[in-house]
Amino acid sequence: MNETQKLGNNKLNRKLKNRHIQFIALGSAVGTGLFLGASSTIFSTGPSVILGYLLAGLLVFFIMRQLGEMATNEPMAGSSSYFATTYVSNFLGFLAGWNYWVEYVLVGIAELIAVAAYAQYWFPNIATWKTSLVFFILINAINLATVKAYGEIEFWFSSIKVFTICAMILAGSYILFFNPSLVPGASIKNLWLPTTVGPHAFDTFFSGFFAKGFIGFMMAFPMIIFAFDGVELIGLTAAETENPQKTIPKAVNQVVFRILIFYVGSLTVLLSLYHWSNLSVSDSPFVLIFDKIGFKYIAWTLNFIVLTAALSVYNSCIYCNSRMLYGLALQSNAPAILSKTNKRGIPSKAILMSGVLTFLVVPLNYFIPNWINAFEIVISFSVICIIINWSIIAISHLMYRKKKNAENVQTLFPSPFYPYSNYVALLFLALVLVTMTTPQFGMIKQVAALPVWIFVVYIGYKILKK
Repeated sequence: MNETQKLGNNKLNRKLKNRHIQFIALGSAVGTGLFLGASSTIFSTGPSVILGYLLAGLLVFFIMRQLGEMATNEPMAGSSSYFATTYVSNFLGFLAGWNYWVEYVLVGIAELIAVAAYAQYWFPNIATWKTSLVFFILINAINLATVKAYGEIEFWFSSIKVFTICAMILAGSYILFFNPSLVPGASIKNLWLPTTVGPHAFDTFFSGFFAKGFIGFMMAFPMIIFAFDGVELIGLTAAETENPQKTIPKAVNQVVFRILIFYVGSLTVLLSLYHWSNLSVSDSPFVLIFDKIGFKYIAWTLNFIVLTAALSVYNSCIYCNSRMLYGLALQSNAPAILSKTNKRGIPSKAILMSGVLTFLVVPLNYFIPNWINAFEIVISFSVICIIINWSIIAISHLMYRKKKNAENVQTLFPSPFYPYSNYVALLFLALVLVTMTTPQFGMIKQVAALPVWIFVVYIGYKILKK
């Protein structure tokens, strides 16, 4: 494989190694959803949230294997947009690319707002818009340097998160099995002990594990899907990966199982130490566990971790936004100037265009210092974008395999259970979408915006083609 991949008259450097790919995906998929939002999901679902993560993990595994099969055989820029354009239709590729771009611009804005809020722990007198501006410039400068610089900074950002999660699992396991007196009532039985005992053993187990019933269990899935968002970045890195035929399959298989271990492992330990009914929306799993083992600097350390976690996600947002714009430009679905790379093989103009829109975070922080409401709105709309993107991947893979089978082409990294895994993934995503329309979840406006958004993109597509 050449050091660079030539696409038209432009080149992307193949500088990313397996460890970079692993931590790029981990950096996006392991973040604020686990560090700050886990307790609210637990409180609305109960211990069955663990099963929810396992089932959603199966969905992610299917989606990643489908994307991985295509990216291994054809490691092209633009990933899901490229495959949708090539194997389904020009419009679906157009929708995939611009939907992905808008999603990560919004997530990038939200993460910079969060970073500014976290920084006020140390610097309460500095305005949040100033902090957002500093980190906006810093992370964009790193991404404009070299792709290797981006990979390295993401590696270290993600390493901090991974180390923290591993430390939490080990510390919680130590308390649970060797020193349970630190947490009164700590027991593995907390996973199925109900708040009230039923007449039969099965009823007792069921009412304990599914504490909020089937509706509560289903309500967890939109937030779980948001927590897993980012694993598909492996597909975007294919065009800049050393030896993608070897690296992509290895990265896909490893990252899915590592994410599952982090989420399922940490939540299993947490819910064994504390009965879910003793938690509140404001509790942090990391504060609870580290506080019990006498960690003196828990507040300072946690603030540092969540800040780097948010920076890690924004770092990944810049990468995927710029590469998606680059891929869209190569497909004539975006202005051709966005396909230009600098001497270091960086799509700098695509980075700058994404940065122009993301820069809105500065006036947003200036005029609305309270960031929580805006953050929640952005997250809710991003879940809709995720469902669109993952559905397009499953549909594109169906058409991809249909064509390859007709040509008698044996792919290098075949997705298991084709085509049934594609149908299962699409059905699962449709079920989550229906769940979001229920009064209990309260996201019917966001779901109603989905067809409106697709129509707006379609109008843009027609205008561009004319």
